[in-house]
Order: sequence, then structure tokens, then C-alpha cells
Amino acid sequence: MDEKDEEILHTLMRNSRTPLTRIALKLGITETAVRKRIKKLEERGIIKSYTAIIDPFFMGYSGVALVGLDTTPERLLPVLEYISNLPDVRYASLTTGDHMIMFEAWCKTPENLNALIKKLGGKEGVLRICPAILLKRTE
Repeated sequence: MDEKDEEILHTLMRNSRTPLTRIALKLGITETAVRKRIKKLEERGIIKSYTAIIDPFFMGYSGVALVGLDTTPERLLPVLEYISNLPDVRYASLTTGDHMIMFEAWCKTPENLNALIKKLGGKEGVLRICPAILLKRTE
């Protein structure tokens, strides 16, 4: 991966709908070259998918949180797998720092969010749950 690939990635991260002609012009290469580079980045697994960033509050979610969760070491991966498959969880990640797992939950109401947290608190191996309720999202 070179500087041109990095610039393509930065451009797509800001707006994945940026026209390839605009990227090509910025880099001083052809649109075909940009297209080939993107295909290689996809094949190598560097670009995993394209998505839209949605504001959950405009979709009617009022129980939105970033949640830190700690488990016993032997239950770390099973709990991560369980959380990753919950319908209200947008993503979950293994982390270093204050918590072992971090995830983002979008629940329709604060009561639904509380129910989710209570449910997780009863899961085998869960030691601590630390939700940070989101009040506004910016990008």
C-alpha cells in the first residue's frame, strides 16, 4: 500500500460516494487506475464494506449508548460473540484500556436500554457494565 492508496482510503472514509473521477483528478491518475486500486484494497480485506453513517436519534432511537463491559477471562470470547449477535447492538469490539469489550447499542427507549443492560448483567462471566448514554451524535 502506498500514499495513493492511503489517500483513496481517507477520501472514501470521509465520503464513500466520492466520484472516482474526483479521486483520480486529486491523485493525478486515471479513473481506471483508481478503480483497480480500490478493487485490490477490497480483495486484500482492507476495505471491508461501504456504509452510511446514520444518526440514531433521527430514526427514533432514544436509548443510545456506548457500553464498556468486563468479563472473566474464560468468558471473554463467548460474551463478545453473544453481544455481537444482539439485535440492538450495532458493533462490538475487543479493546484494551478501561474495558475488555466496547459496544454501541441503539434501543428504541431508555427502558429498552436498561433491559438490555440488565440482561447482560445476568450473563455468565460478566463482571461490570459501564454505559455512557449518548445525547447527541456528530460526524
